[in-house]
Amino acid sequence: MKTRDESLELLKQYTSDPFLLQHALTLECVMRYFAEKEGEDVDYWGLVGLMHDLDFEQYPDQHCQKTQEILRDNGYDEDFIRAVASHGYSIVTDIKPEKKMEKILFATDELTGLIGACALVRPSKSVQDMNLKSLKKKFKTASFAAACSRDVIARGADMLGWELDDLLQQTLDAMKACEDKID
Repeated sequence: MKTRDESLELLKQYTSDPFLLQHALTLECVMRYFAEKEGEDVDYWGLVGLMHDLDFEQYPDQHCQKTQEILRDNGYDEDFIRAVASHGYSIVTDIKPEKKMEKILFATDELTGLIGACALVRPSKSVQDMNLKSLKKKFKTASFAAACSRDVIARGADMLGWELDDLLQQTLDAMKACEDKID
């Protein structure tokens, strides 16, 4: 397995946009949080989260496709590549999330963006004082953070066999635990 430093260096070769880097770091931390809860490999899950949008800035029309090529060329194993690419299921790839880690990645990718947008409009600019009720209100407002697909989030909850409220709350908890760890 590649190290975090090697992976972060590769990510930065393809991603310079501060927002996209912040999103990658957020999803890394969220995936580490869920891995710990699930008793899984925290470093592996974290790297999957970190690398999930590797190609998005430079190759938006080939998202998830180009990532597979780049990761393969840089010596990542096929299970890792599959996991990373599965987050684009039914949108840009036909790689269906099968493992719990893949399902969590699929479900939380869009959701972390929504939660991040919610935080930005709060006076505190933080998730620390956000609650589920507030998040649900923004979730139901389709015009708010419209690029964050509510359908993908809901399908992710279904894939996991979780109630939507459970996914929202657990991801919010993960982001609260991560907020001070992300540069």
